[in-house]
Amino acid sequence: MTQQAPQGNAQSYRSALIALTVLFFMWGLITSLNDILIPHLKALFTLSYLQAMLVQFCFFMAYFVMSFPAGFVVEKIGYKGGILVGLLVAAAGCLMFYPAAGMQSYPLFLCALFVMASGIAVLQVAANPFVTALGSPETASSRLNLTQAFNSLGTTVGPALGATFILAVAVKSASELQALSPQDLAAYNQAQVSAVQHPYLILAGVLVAIAIFIALYRLPRVGSDASDEAHDALPVRRSIWQYPHLVLGALGIFAYVGAEVSIGSLLVSVMGLPEVAGLAPDVAGHYLSIYWGCAMVGRFIGSALMQKIAPHRLLIFNALVNIVLLALAVLIQGKLAMWAMLSIGLFNSIMFPTIFSLALARLGKFTGEGSGVLCMAIVGGAIVPVLQGLGADHIGLMPSFFIPAVCFLYIAWYGFAGSRPR
Repeated sequence: MTQQAPQGNAQSYRSALIALTVLFFMWGLITSLNDILIPHLKALFTLSYLQAMLVQFCFFMAYFVMSFPAGFVVEKIGYKGGILVGLLVAAAGCLMFYPAAGMQSYPLFLCALFVMASGIAVLQVAANPFVTALGSPETASSRLNLTQAFNSLGTTVGPALGATFILAVAVKSASELQALSPQDLAAYNQAQVSAVQHPYLILAGVLVAIAIFIALYRLPRVGSDASDEAHDALPVRRSIWQYPHLVLGALGIFAYVGAEVSIGSLLVSVMGLPEVAGLAPDVAGHYLSIYWGCAMVGRFIGSALMQKIAPHRLLIFNALVNIVLLALAVLIQGKLAMWAMLSIGLFNSIMFPTIFSLALARLGKFTGEGSGVLCMAIVGGAIVPVLQGLGADHIGLMPSFFIPAVCFLYIAWYGFAGSRPR
């Protein structure tokens, strides 16, 4: 589906990219709010690290369940139809937070997260290959990095908003609750409920408004062309699974999303450790925005660098730097460890869009299905955080970061050898 854009379509492609950046921003904001929900729900329901990581498990498991079917849906109803379906399903998930908070039901929170993530999975399947198709294949990685930079802008804004509206309402211990009068207890419970209900009601309204705008907006039609496939695609095979660089790229997406989500989910807890920074949760939540802000800056820089440097080389370099930063954070203490962890966001930046575009290269008519496979691999965000949560409960929080380090090691290998179409 990635072909050279006709000159006459350049302006419509540019305006379509601008419209799509709004989608990237919104799902980045929604995803990063999970990092704020985890410490809030962990304290509210007195959860272990493993139980708290079920937030990410349910959210990212939706990608595994929904992405491959979404690929077929997008092929049937087109990119625009897929985007509309994704927006409306995500809005429905946001609305489910209202009863979940009102009933103070952790299982219902997890159900709401699954529904919301299902909508975002459809958005990912439709929007990522759409961006790669809006122009030359040679600049697909650069273009996807640029639009993903606005996804990172959303992930930068999300923690700051969450820290202000959710974590600012301090969760009291069981002994503190027992000391409250009935009136104070009722006021406390209402504050806890409103802290989650109001932000997600607003998000639902924004998603519906964007859906209305997209429905009225004329997106350009893109698709695969027979001559382009003959020129650009590898020899056609019977199955999408016969393209090794795609399958290995799916493992790369699994590893990257797992590492990114694990680190982001536990950063507030890391910054709260006395031996690291000893920050209160609401203060640490604001620092978390630096982690995601670095990813935004890195994607703008990466988009420019990829005009001169091969994407796979930049991928190798960034993965190796992240391994070094993780090792420093584990081996040292104090605020230097905190800043090493926050700096990882800068080098995470280009990984997802670069792996995604490298894995989709030269698939021809299988590009749509390939996008579904890659989005299924986002389930790494469900599996790896749970593994690290289990490790944190048994060997300690800081030592458990060897798990994302192994993920980055695989990504470096993928850039070195696994990404070559053959």
